[in-house]
Amino acid sequence: MFKRGINAYKQGNIKQQIAQADPHQITLMLMQGALDKMAYAKGCMERKEHENKSIHLSKASAILVNLRDTLDFSVESEVTDNLYALYDYMINRLTDAHVQNSTKIMDEIIALMLPIKTAWASIPEEAKQEAYELQRQRQQEQSAV
Repeated sequence: MFKRGINAYKQGNIKQQIAQADPHQITLMLMQGALDKMAYAKGCMERKEHENKSIHLSKASAILVNLRDTLDFSVESEVTDNLYALYDYMINRLTDAHVQNSTKIMDEIIALMLPIKTAWASIPEEAKQEAYELQRQRQQEQSAV
């Protein structure tokens, strides 16, 4: 009963954060969510909690698929191509970790995701605003056509 109340509070708090977040913050939240789910899954592997492991791996995989599939390919970029390939690789490795029940593979995936999240979090505010303005201009140009 107590846990249900805490979970309801967390869900409400997350919804409020999302409502107030910009796209950069939402992406950062997704990255952190993926890392959290991976850590939970790893713990479940260690405790042999197979059902919970599956739940957390499924959620981590869904987040990575979302991050991969929402990359902006409208501007050709080697970074975008590399991120797509890296997310795809991590998704495949999550499947390997699940099948093999391997905490070593989980460590590998977490080690790949952490620098991406750290780099994303360190983007200067000025660069974010410049990117938002560029995206807004592209959207206006597309709607005028």
